[in-house]
Amino acid sequence: MSSNTSKNAAANLNAADSPLRYGIGSEVTLSLAPTAQVTRCGRPPGEPLDDPSAAMAAALVDPLDFPPLSQSVVPGDRVTIALDPGLPQAAGLVAGVVDTLLAAGVAPADITLLRSSAGLSADANDPRSGLNSAVAAAIELVTHDPERRGELSYLAAAADGKPIYLNRHIHEADLVLPLGCLRLDATPGNGGLHGGLYPTFSDAETLRHFRTARRRGATSKRHKAAPGRVRSDADEVAWLLGLSLTLQVVPAGGGDVLHILAGEVGAVLRRGRELCALAWQRTVPQRAELVVAAIDGPATQQTWDNVARALVAARSVVTDGGTIALCTDLAIEPGPALRRLAAARDSDAAERAVQKSHTPDTSAALELLHAQDNARVYLLSRLEAETVEQLGIAPIRDGAELARLSNHFDSCILLESAQYLVPTLQQEDA
Repeated sequence: MSSNTSKNAAANLNAADSPLRYGIGSEVTLSLAPTAQVTRCGRPPGEPLDDPSAAMAAALVDPLDFPPLSQSVVPGDRVTIALDPGLPQAAGLVAGVVDTLLAAGVAPADITLLRSSAGLSADANDPRSGLNSAVAAAIELVTHDPERRGELSYLAAAADGKPIYLNRHIHEADLVLPLGCLRLDATPGNGGLHGGLYPTFSDAETLRHFRTARRRGATSKRHKAAPGRVRSDADEVAWLLGLSLTLQVVPAGGGDVLHILAGEVGAVLRRGRELCALAWQRTVPQRAELVVAAIDGPATQQTWDNVARALVAARSVVTDGGTIALCTDLAIEPGPALRRLAAARDSDAAERAVQKSHTPDTSAALELLHAQDNARVYLLSRLEAETVEQLGIAPIRDGAELARLSNHFDSCILLESAQYLVPTLQQEDA
């Protein structure tokens, strides 16, 4: 076992330990049998940043293997800050970047904040809210619409000859600053260091192409999920843009930030991988009959994308025929792909229907089907029980009901901030 992994071994805990935190400040205490074997994968060591704005400004003064940001811009430059849809503490981070740009002589009117429609649906908060009102009013906030060809610009032909389209605010900027959230490579939907830029801000056809997930049990290249392809294409786009500076955060769970990295792309990637591994890789001794996966943080974290990530984490350590319980404050109604699960007559028909969807919730629908292949899935959320049941999921009304459920199992694994965690079994990691 590697030294990093040994440091990240999960803790064996008594059932009477601290409550499991989930959702927007919620928590639940389980009622496991006194003899039950309990393993807890908690939040990462270290304290979240108290002032993300100040920390971002400090990172931009002394970036990794890169000159200070003030030396990369001049008055009159047009700057686009591209926001990752899953970015925690977005308003504070944006304030740190904007303050640095203003100090370097960039006018507020020359700064554009670009967000995706996924970021808008998850949280209606304005990422300019950390700025003073005059500066905020002068900065343009643009929500990317992949269906509007007039908002897209042709960048180049990809290696396979297909055209690459990006939001015109990226294409026309003198400086593009991607502001992203780092995840481990094994995390579902991870497009790599530049995944928050491409395909996030590409055209509708490209987005539909990359939403196709791997079929259950499929081995052919045609049916494989393409995280490697997404990353390689995103890297190609970054190279075509001449992107050499990136801004990335390592999440702390609970909607907070643990580390901020700014600097040259390669240096940020290397350091980011190290910090993510220390924060979010966990080793558990063995599978458990019950896996309770908590998605914590504000509304930006209570999404179906994070449900998919939590399901993958739980599925990797649950026993065959075991139970997965998701603890969330999810209030977003199922999208088209998830609704097709309710209409299908069996799981094979559901999978065929979902594969044809190419909608933003395709990944969540496929991961739910995968999990249901060998586990019973329960969900604590803010959705109506009937809505949850139509997806083949057993609804949990409240923490008391989850506590009663947990009493029936002899082994349990608790996953806090499951949207970031990558747990592995000790014998597989050796």
